[in-house]
Amino acid sequence: MAIGAMLAAACGSTPSSPSTPSAGSTTLTPVASTGDWPASTPDAEGLDASILGDLVGRIRHGDYGNIDSLLVVRHEKLVVEEYFGARSAADVVHTLQSVSKSVTSLLTGLAIERGRLRLDDRVVDRFPQYLPIANMDDRKASLTVRDLLTMRDGFDWSENIYAGSPLQRLNDCRCDWIRFMLDWPMREQPGTRWEYVSGGVILLGALVGAAVGERIDLFGDRELFAPMGIRGAYWIGGLPDALPHTGGGLHMRPRDMAKLGSVMVTGGRWQGSAVISDAWIRESTQRVVSRPRTFGVHGVDYGYLWWILDLADPMNLRPQAGDIITASGARGQWIFAIPREDLVMISTAENGETPNVNKPADFLYTHVLASVKR
Repeated sequence: MAIGAMLAAACGSTPSSPSTPSAGSTTLTPVASTGDWPASTPDAEGLDASILGDLVGRIRHGDYGNIDSLLVVRHEKLVVEEYFGARSAADVVHTLQSVSKSVTSLLTGLAIERGRLRLDDRVVDRFPQYLPIANMDDRKASLTVRDLLTMRDGFDWSENIYAGSPLQRLNDCRCDWIRFMLDWPMREQPGTRWEYVSGGVILLGALVGAAVGERIDLFGDRELFAPMGIRGAYWIGGLPDALPHTGGGLHMRPRDMAKLGSVMVTGGRWQGSAVISDAWIRESTQRVVSRPRTFGVHGVDYGYLWWILDLADPMNLRPQAGDIITASGARGQWIFAIPREDLVMISTAENGETPNVNKPADFLYTHVLASVKR
């Protein structure tokens, strides 16, 4: 199926400019506890509601472009839940774009924990049915699960400009995506240089499926989504056999994105129950690659399909050290998980590849983190 129009390349790196003053603060919509989420108020959880209200007012004023949702979780309770525009509501699923990659990292970790996969497993060994493989050489033979997770796979690939890129060719082809990637030529030795390769994450998703004996989406529904009460999520698929587009095809409610963020904050637990091990959370969010990109003015490192921002902001308004575990998708899809503050922020949007795509990384610092009471 042709899905190029639905899946963009990845996260933007266009510099972000300061927001202009808004029309004023807004009263936050009260959040009610449901079977999905226990709820509270910002003030009860140590956040300044007036600062968060100012942020919501700015969003409604259009200061950050077309934001669809803003959710804030503190101490595992939903304290802010705001939707903007006629198409946005609590039960409406939203494209995650490349946030899908970070979910794929979690599912890879689950396969590893269950003994079905190892970080040093060689990729081509998992697909004997595809032999012979085109452009085969020692570099491709050495490609591992770890290389795919860290975007250091060595493929001769660039998707910095989507039009005409290998990613567009893959998205638009009515072909076997596994064959497409296995046959793709190499440029360098895996493990040596970072390059954003969405096709490598699709290959990783297929590999996880081969390892666990079922498609990765079916595995994920049972092993990750069901234990967390995530419902209505779906993946765009392609060939062969509705293979999920793990590079950018997941759709999910913002409330469920917040659950994933909470798992990253709590060391793999959802409402007290272990979903994935703390060891994998720590392993997958280590800073493997230093500053491969920026989100506007914010330098960012890379782990296992997770971005890692500095808790200390670039203008030194907040000097505390720490990590912000980040998932980012095109057009402005974000999960920010801050373990030090027991805090999660979710934002979804339809902002194209404009400077607005990075604005949530700005207002995370200027408003959400600034609202933490000391």
